[in-house]
Amino acid sequence: MRRMETLDFDVVIIGAGMAGATAAAHCAWRGLKVALLEAEESAGYHSTGRSAALWILNYGPPDVRRLSGASRAFFEKPPEGFAPGPLISNRPVVNLAPPGQVAHLRQMIAEGAEIEEIDVAEVAAMVPALRPGYAAMASIERDAFDIEVASLHSGFLKSARAGGGVLALRHRAGRIWHEGGRWHAQASDGAVHRAKVLVNAAGAWGDEVATIAGVARIGLQPKRRTALIIDPGEHDCSHWPLLGDADHSWYARPEARRKLMVSPADETDMDPHDVQPDEIDVAIAVDRMQQALDIPVNRVEHRWAGLRSFTPDRSLAIGFERSAPGFLWLVGQGGYGIQTAPAAGRLVAGIIAGDVDDDVLPVAALADPDRFRRDA
Repeated sequence: MRRMETLDFDVVIIGAGMAGATAAAHCAWRGLKVALLEAEESAGYHSTGRSAALWILNYGPPDVRRLSGASRAFFEKPPEGFAPGPLISNRPVVNLAPPGQVAHLRQMIAEGAEIEEIDVAEVAAMVPALRPGYAAMASIERDAFDIEVASLHSGFLKSARAGGGVLALRHRAGRIWHEGGRWHAQASDGAVHRAKVLVNAAGAWGDEVATIAGVARIGLQPKRRTALIIDPGEHDCSHWPLLGDADHSWYARPEARRKLMVSPADETDMDPHDVQPDEIDVAIAVDRMQQALDIPVNRVEHRWAGLRSFTPDRSLAIGFERSAPGFLWLVGQGGYGIQTAPAAGRLVAGIIAGDVDDDVLPVAALADPDRFRRDA
C-alpha cells in the first residue's frame, strides 16, 4: 500500500477561484504558508473564469458595498509588480427606467452613493442605438470601472506562490477531517494537506465541501447567469457605458473592443455543476436588449453561463464555523466576488491572524456565518 504523504501548512484553502486566490495572497502577505487545493485542471474554471466584472459601488447588500468600497484603493494602486498593467478602466453604469420602473429608480438614487439622475437625451448621445421612448428616466454612476479579472486572479495566485504557497491543481479534496487540532484534506493523489485553519472557498460547491468535512450546510444556492456576445453592427460601442434597466432584468456592456455582451440577468436555481446556457435565456436576453436598443441580431457569436452562489439572506458568509474550530467559510459571493475580492481577502487574513483592519471590521459581524445557526 502506498504511504500517504502529509504536507504541513498554516492554512489550507479549498478552491482556487477568486475567493481562494485573494485569501491565499493576503495570508501570504501576513507570513502564512498556504496550500490551495483546486479540483479542476485550471484555477478559476467555473465562476471566476466566466466573469466579466465591473466595480459598482451601489451593487449588493450593505456588507458587499462596504467591501467594494474598501477594495477600491487596491484596484487603483495594486502592489508593485502585481499585474503587467492597470487592473481597471473607467466604465460608467447607466440605469434606464421605462415608465413602470421610475419609482424604483428614484429609490435607487435616494438610497445610493455617487449615483445621480441624468437626462435621457444625454444617454442617447452616448448610446445612439437607444430607442426613443424606451426610458422615461435614467441615472448614471460615473465612477464605476471595468476590472481585468484574469490579471487580478493571476496576481493573487502569483503572490501566494511567492510567499511559499502551493497551488495544487486536479486535487479534489475527497476526504476532510479534523484530528489533533488540525484539519486534514486528502487530495485525489493521496497526499494529505494539513493545517490549523481550513478555508472553504469552494464557491457553488461550498456546502458539499462542508458536508465532506462533517460541518452543517448553510443553505448555499447556486444560480445560473447567462451571457452572450453579439456584433452591434454599425455602432462603435467601445466607449458605451454599461446599460441596464432599473429592475435588473437585462444589461449590456462593451466587450472585446467592438462587441457587445448581453445578459438577461437570470438567476435560475441550479445544482453545482459545469453549467451551460439555455437557449430560452439567450433569446430572452436578445429580446429585452432589443426593446431598449435598435440593434439587429443576425447571430449570436458566443454564449456561456456561470454559477453565482447565494446564502439564504443573499449576504456574504465569511468567518469561522463555531461548531468546528478552524473551519472558515468564504462563500456566498453571488455576483459580487470580483469587486469585493481585495477587501474580502484582507478580512479573511485578518480573521485568521486575529487582527482585522478597521475598515473591514464591521463586515465581520454582517457576514458572520453563525447567523444561520442562530436562525436555525
